[in-house]
Formats: sequence, C-alpha cells, structure tokens
Amino acid sequence: MTASEEAQLHLSKAREFLDAAEVNRDRKLYNATTSDAIISAINSKDAICLALTGRTNKSDHHVDAVSELKRAGPAGAALSPTLSRLLKLKTRSQYAPLSVAPSHANKAVDWALRMFTGAQNVVAGRG
Repeated sequence: MTASEEAQLHLSKAREFLDAAEVNRDRKLYNATTSDAIISAINSKDAICLALTGRTNKSDHHVDAVSELKRAGPAGAALSPTLSRLLKLKTRSQYAPLSVAPSHANKAVDWALRMFTGAQNVVAGRG
C-alpha cells in the first residue's frame, strides 16, 4: 500500500470518528464525544504526516504525535497546537473519574473538525 493510499484510509477513519463524536455530542455523551474527537484528530495527524512525509509514527507518547505533526511541514506545524489541546483531554475523557464538561466536549469536536479539514486539504494537495 502506498503512503497516499494509507493517508486516504486514515482520512476516512478520521471522518468516521468525527461523525461519531457529533452523534455522541447530540446524545450528551460528553466523554465519548471527546474520546471520538481525539481519535479522529490522531487519524487526521496520520493522514497529514503520510501525505507530507510518506510515513507516520505510532507512539504511546502523545507529545511524540504533536512533535511529528509539527515536523511534517507548515500545514502540520499550524495544526500541532490543535492536536496538543485535544490530547490534553484524553485522560479525563477515557480514564479519570471526573467527566468532560459539555463545553470542553464542544471544543473537542471543533478542534477535531479543524484537524480533519486540514488533513483533507493536505491529502488533496491543497495544504
């Protein structure tokens, strides 16, 4: 599989999780909303990196994902703060006893949409 084909697959997965985040937000499931938004953004990061550099790294350390995106080029660097903000919500949405506030879940969806739109542009050669 080529890097371009893999980027398209990650972009499709990013859209799927973004759609799930929006559905979960409508159902007031704010932890699931935020978690889905984060997964969407990670897939968007993978699509961007694959499109711009031909590869993406898989790491358990989220700082690595932000750094990788930042190094991918100007489009990735512009989106790296957005990914960083989203990843800061991961522990609360997935592991912590306290839940994500509705306002943070709404921001998470907005940020994931920004990541997805950026990834679409990069994969299409417009970014």
